[in-house]
Amino acid sequence: MSKFWSPFVKNLVPYVPGEQPKLSRLVKLNTNENPYGPSPKAIAAMQAELNDSLRLYPDPNGERLKQAIADYYGVQSRQVFVGNGSDEVLAHIFHGLFQHGRPLLFPDVTYSFYPVYCGLYGIPFEVVALDEQFRIRVEDYQRPNGGIIFPNPNAPTGCLLPLEAIERLLKANPDSVVVVDEAYVDFGGATAITLVDRYPNLLVAQTLSKSRSLAGMRVGLAVGHPELIEALERIKNSFNSYPLDRMAIVGAAAAFEDRAYFEQTCRQVIASREQLVGELQRLGFEVLPSAANFVFARHPGRDAEGLAAGLREQGVIVRHFKQERIRQFLRITIGTPEQNQALIDVLEHFHFIQTHSQPL
Repeated sequence: MSKFWSPFVKNLVPYVPGEQPKLSRLVKLNTNENPYGPSPKAIAAMQAELNDSLRLYPDPNGERLKQAIADYYGVQSRQVFVGNGSDEVLAHIFHGLFQHGRPLLFPDVTYSFYPVYCGLYGIPFEVVALDEQFRIRVEDYQRPNGGIIFPNPNAPTGCLLPLEAIERLLKANPDSVVVVDEAYVDFGGATAITLVDRYPNLLVAQTLSKSRSLAGMRVGLAVGHPELIEALERIKNSFNSYPLDRMAIVGAAAAFEDRAYFEQTCRQVIASREQLVGELQRLGFEVLPSAANFVFARHPGRDAEGLAAGLREQGVIVRHFKQERIRQFLRITIGTPEQNQALIDVLEHFHFIQTHSQPL
């Protein structure tokens, strides 16, 4: 801590991102990256942009990308906002739409960046407990609030809230902005973007880091009523008027235009997820229903923190959270079939040792 820090900085509790290990030959299943590479058309578009035009600033509004997103979802480009990763988009949402003096509501087990943004922007909040099956109960959000936000599927649980339930939530909170954070929706859910024309209080955030395999490029978006989008544009243009570079704009646009590749890789991840769930259940794990590119699992006979450490010793990295309610769960990213099998092979070894040394 430095004497030059402001009191504001001293009191911040920053988000802790998933580990990005520098070691090679690891089975990395801890940060929900897509095991398959980006669309070849996206790569080609970015390579074509590597020319003398890099001396010029990019389009500050990212119009080509906005139009590609609008065409994909059947909305107008003025209903689309783009930013430097969905975390930046979420930051602008917190700053521009949740400053109302009443508490923001979000689940008690959810994306851990939400309370960080509340601290950063001085937003009061209340956490709403998930039910015993780690699902969101819509009726629990029918109380005074200054906004509602939740991932769908939720993270780190992977549980999905159906569109019918989201619509009930919107109807019950017509005077609050409801943000649905759809980082993982393409792996088993239906997007709430189909509802934005009927509900002016709905904003849907997405990322290209997961289903479109562009985590290394940093592109996020939001879709909603033009007045909500205008608020985000005002924040963006007061903070960083050029959030996306030339390669990001063309690469992300090409990724949206290449539907066939996107759908193929999503199907592969979903098939691998279902196979991995079956294998984990065979080994005695309880696995929550997942509509994401990860699973949330616990074993009744093993401590999750110790299991994560043991896996790491064998070159397999998964995510463990220390929050009390979920400290016995592991979040496991869906990898390639070979990576998933490597995980199972290590777990089978642990299971064999345990069942022959002491009962579960």
